[in-house]
Amino acid sequence: MNGDYLVTLEISGPTAIFVRPDCGDSPVSYPAPTAAAVKGIFESVLRLESVEVIPHKVEICAPVVYHNYTTNYGGPLRKSGQIKGGNSYQLLATVLINVCYRLYAFSRNISKTRDLPLSNLAKQEQQKTTNPAHAYQAMFQRRLKRGQWFAVPCLGWREFVPDYLGEFRKQTKICDEINMTLPSMLKYTFEKGSHTKYSPVFSQNVHIRNGVLHYDE
Repeated sequence: MNGDYLVTLEISGPTAIFVRPDCGDSPVSYPAPTAAAVKGIFESVLRLESVEVIPHKVEICAPVVYHNYTTNYGGPLRKSGQIKGGNSYQLLATVLINVCYRLYAFSRNISKTRDLPLSNLAKQEQQKTTNPAHAYQAMFQRRLKRGQWFAVPCLGWREFVPDYLGEFRKQTKICDEINMTLPSMLKYTFEKGSHTKYSPVFSQNVHIRNGVLHYDE
């Protein structure tokens, strides 16, 4: 992409979930991370308000294996009676296990004329360099190599932390036998990112070919 800068990482973990919104109160994972999840993983390493991270593709580097998962939910979405009684809600989910992905994205400068105004910190970032997206690429690579995070990375739910997040490992190989078509896949829940209204965006007929899913097809 013209004016964009490639950033990459590899991530793996024992458990992951990238929830399909059509599965009701028993969450089921897509076989690969959504674009929003990929964006979140990159921004867990480095987030700059003056730069937008555009997910490009994911390479699936472990077999897609589903597993039943049960946890006790104690959050605000419980029924009022459960909240008053201090009772948890038993949540059943279908998760992925032993996952490994290679993720690709582009860093892109956010226009100074965009609808949402930049904060003072973001304006300072833009003044430090003539090309924040290029600076993001260099900063990202340094932080990834050092193991520095902006926030704790996760594989969907917060409790599903990775056992590896870093540069590509030589022994990692793409599972090129994975081929499937997803009739519909959530792309973003908030189309223009944080501080915007709920406005889900879906992609139709998403293809995973030889273990690779492209978000920008």
